[in-house]
Amino acid sequence: MCSSPLEKFDVVVIGAGPAGVVAALRAARLGAKIGLVTRDEFGGMAANDGPVPVRTLAHAARLMREARQLPRYGIDAGSPMLDYKRLLHRVREVTDDARANSMLRKDLADAGVTVHEQAGSARFAEPHVIVSERGPQMHADTVIICTGGVSRRLPIPGFELTCTHSDAWELGAVPRSMLVIGAGATGVQVASIFNAFGSSVVLFEAAPRILMTEDPDVAAEMAAALEASGIEVVEDAGRIERFEGSENGVRMVYFGQGAIQHREAELAVVAVGWQANTAGLELAVAGVETDSRGFVRVDSRLQTSAPHVFAAGDVTGRLMVVHEAVREAFLAASYAVTGSGPDTLPAEVSPVGSFTDPEYASVGITEEAARKRWDVVVGVQRFDALPRSIIDGRTSGFCKVVVDRDRHAVLGCHVVGERAVELAQLGAVAMAAGMSVEQLATVPFSVPTYANALARAAVRAAQQLPARAAGPAEDTPAERADLTSVAG
Repeated sequence: MCSSPLEKFDVVVIGAGPAGVVAALRAARLGAKIGLVTRDEFGGMAANDGPVPVRTLAHAARLMREARQLPRYGIDAGSPMLDYKRLLHRVREVTDDARANSMLRKDLADAGVTVHEQAGSARFAEPHVIVSERGPQMHADTVIICTGGVSRRLPIPGFELTCTHSDAWELGAVPRSMLVIGAGATGVQVASIFNAFGSSVVLFEAAPRILMTEDPDVAAEMAAALEASGIEVVEDAGRIERFEGSENGVRMVYFGQGAIQHREAELAVVAVGWQANTAGLELAVAGVETDSRGFVRVDSRLQTSAPHVFAAGDVTGRLMVVHEAVREAFLAASYAVTGSGPDTLPAEVSPVGSFTDPEYASVGITEEAARKRWDVVVGVQRFDALPRSIIDGRTSGFCKVVVDRDRHAVLGCHVVGERAVELAQLGAVAMAAGMSVEQLATVPFSVPTYANALARAAVRAAQQLPARAAGPAEDTPAERADLTSVAG
């Protein structure tokens, strides 16, 4: 046991990423005395290794592609040249500015939250006592775990010769060639960015298609777009046997199409998912159980197997995006302090997407999942028939809405193309408001805009339904719960 003084709190939050900060603020505003402890810098993965720095790199990749379009519009600015070291300096500037200009530190101070930053690894010394390497002992009536996730490692020979996506963002130079293993959201983003920077990229996916959690039409459109941009996409790639060093950098040996094969590149990036960041937490001391994948097991109240411990965010292994982590943290803190939770939107109204080129995003459930439960109609607007896309020379992609034929309710919205992430947000608003597809179709979106793609897709879906007044979708609590169960 650490010999430092014992600080007593109603709630101790472990982790100061988006989930941890929101949990601390919510609990404090409900009147609890809060302690917040974090191993490293304030902000967590989102600020230091996630959306902020990655979006900056993605913006640079977009600028490279836009610069190559300039001659089409009569502008001669020469060929774009990337200075990667200067770009990384810009990434650090943006990250530092985002952290420095955040009001969250002030909000925590104003709320009376005691913050222990850069305290080193925390752990349960006793069920109600948290200790850390450089922080105090903290006694808590209730604990909320918000420690996030880390890149999953593969137990195969030579794995140490590879790097994670986090390592890739910190490279000193752009590699001439790159193997990206894993074509989920992270892998596709790595491939897209470094392809724009000039790397020769091969993207491997063991599953039958890339982006397995997305609508199959989205996955197919993205695979075609990536290949059109120069990325080699290998789906159903088989089993990796080992990695080994080579003259060119690293060789991946794998069993695919009935035979041993190998591919070489200067760098191999492994992006095969996340695992819970719980190493060293000593969860068993507090009686906290994990599932078969190592994520903290929680119920609908975000409560763990230990009644006094809650968890939120990536550490639970549910929908691992920042806005969902924030939603879970708000709920977890509410239940931890008051025993009850506020009314919130169901998880299927949380949009997801990635800043690839082209972008892709979705909200709700896929067409495939919807057809298993309901009679549905689908409306699709292709970007090559959208005035704004044609103007900008960004014509790949589509916007698709999935609609329940009986209730006229929007069940899902799936987008590939320019501004896809923003379009999915509009779909989320429509779903959250309970709008019928007729209401969505009659929203007067400006023209020419990318947002107009959503209205056009809604019109195409509405035309397949019996005419009715443009009122709200017919929805009941039972039907909404049913949708939540399908969305997972």
